[in-house]
Amino acid sequence: MRAESIEFLKALANVPSPSGYEQGAAKLYREYAQPFADQVSTDVHGNVTATLNPDAPMKIMLTAHMDEIGFIVHYIDDSGLLYISGIGGHDSVIPVGQRVWVHGRERIAGIVGSKAIHLLDEEERKKKPKLTDLWVDVGATSRAEVEAAIQLGDVITYQYEFQTLIGDRATARGFDNKAGLFIVAEALRSLSQDGGLRSGIGVYAVASVQEEIGSRGARTAAFSIAPQTGLAVDVGHAIDYPGVSKARYGQLDIGKGPSVSRGPNTNPVVFALLTEAARAEGIPFQVSVFPSATPTDANAMQLNRDGMAVGLLGVAIRYMHTPCELLSLTDLQNCARLMAAYCRRITPETDFTP
Repeated sequence: MRAESIEFLKALANVPSPSGYEQGAAKLYREYAQPFADQVSTDVHGNVTATLNPDAPMKIMLTAHMDEIGFIVHYIDDSGLLYISGIGGHDSVIPVGQRVWVHGRERIAGIVGSKAIHLLDEEERKKKPKLTDLWVDVGATSRAEVEAAIQLGDVITYQYEFQTLIGDRATARGFDNKAGLFIVAEALRSLSQDGGLRSGIGVYAVASVQEEIGSRGARTAAFSIAPQTGLAVDVGHAIDYPGVSKARYGQLDIGKGPSVSRGPNTNPVVFALLTEAARAEGIPFQVSVFPSATPTDANAMQLNRDGMAVGLLGVAIRYMHTPCELLSLTDLQNCARLMAAYCRRITPETDFTP
């Protein structure tokens, strides 16, 4: 992976961007895409769209959400402890004892506190903690001390950043879905720098907001752009570690290429074009089966206006929605290659009717 790309990925993974507070990630994406896009715009919700050939009649929308899960301060007690709500889906076991950043008027370090195990009665020890049983301790001794730097509605993220592991593996707090946004940006860069788009094809590379709370940004961006086809990219659960049944969930392995979704949320013509492109380009891929709507931006895109021909690409990760999500950097590169290859196969006459 080229040095500029890996630095962009690190910056994306590290910047805080809980749903509704994506401005830091949006700034990074705008700055990265500006040199190779014909235009870059930001809408009222905060979606950022980098476009190639904006006047073309056939429009392709490439989408990845830039929001991550996090927490939000909803109450400050008289002793200076912060009580929090989750943004996005959390396993309430994970936050206990973690170090966090509170993004207030300045960035403040904090600790997620809970009752010590020695003070739990027998019944309490059998139960999973609830978020309502937890608080964030920033070391303050009063509400007034906290409110000098932190206010209600400030967001909180874990104190974890991008780190490489053995081989091509890496871990980060925000790979869901900064990894997808990286893929969209790299696909757009490839199309701009290496060419290959047919005449009459426009590409709209969208960094969407608020996917973790209902794909809200993708819905409004798709309506504004009105594309005929689109690809969403998100992370998927790796089913390659102990205790997870392939018979129940299907197989998805880290390091064996991007996944291509198949099911009602995927247009059959788009699926055929993606798999043909992968085989022609020698890109390894895996098929992920979804029997209904997917919990991704692809669902919002498919239902836009009178319908969009949609595909969903994925990258396998372990430990989703934890501070240490793990993936293969090679999978990211191959997914970007496949996304760009799909765009190069589209012509103004492509018929997506099944």
